[in-house]
Amino acid sequence: MALERPTPTALNELEYISRQLEEDIALGRILPRERLIEEELAARFKVNRHVIRQVLSDLESIGIIVRQRNKGATVRDLSPADVENIYAVRELLEGKAAELIKLPPDPAVLAELKDIQRRHADAAANGNFTDVFRLNLQFHKAFFAACGNPQLAEAIQHFALKAHIARSLTISDPELLGRAVNEHKQMLDLMETGDRQRFVRMVVEHIIPSKDAYMENYRRRFGGSQSTGR
Repeated sequence: MALERPTPTALNELEYISRQLEEDIALGRILPRERLIEEELAARFKVNRHVIRQVLSDLESIGIIVRQRNKGATVRDLSPADVENIYAVRELLEGKAAELIKLPPDPAVLAELKDIQRRHADAAANGNFTDVFRLNLQFHKAFFAACGNPQLAEAIQHFALKAHIARSLTISDPELLGRAVNEHKQMLDLMETGDRQRFVRMVVEHIIPSKDAYMENYRRRFGGSQSTGR
């Protein structure tokens, strides 16, 4: 079954546009350093420019784009230092959440996660990258919600959004995507067996390939450049 797409009627207009742009960036449809032109976005989404300005402001606050006077908005090009810092925080937050998640989890929680994991695996096998992206977000949101600390889960989501740019390489690489699919299943298997040490280690190590792929791609593009991307 295809993943149901969000529509402007199902979501707040601002949220709908933000989600579409996040998806475009995460899937590499809009590349780092590429301009986001208000007039073009307003025409695409059939909204007034003030709506687009608010969306861009929201994306800027997350750290996905940057806006400069007289230059407009561009997709942020994360520097190696940016990526190291973002992923260092992600490792701390997600590792702590893994320590708090009940093992084994409640049957309803595990059933929900297994359902999302199966659909994510099917989307990956079929090359449906839009569904891969959306289902990956659903999986991790439900997964970390199981830690029982809503504030921690929210912080994890916030820093995961900052990593959208880095994750685009993982989604488009068959080997890395296959690894992510397998690790989702392994994480659920470890939830059932209750092996806390291996579970926490797997959760933390799961995010590293996207960081490494981005760093390698950055080195190929810019050599030793350490541009901040700001």
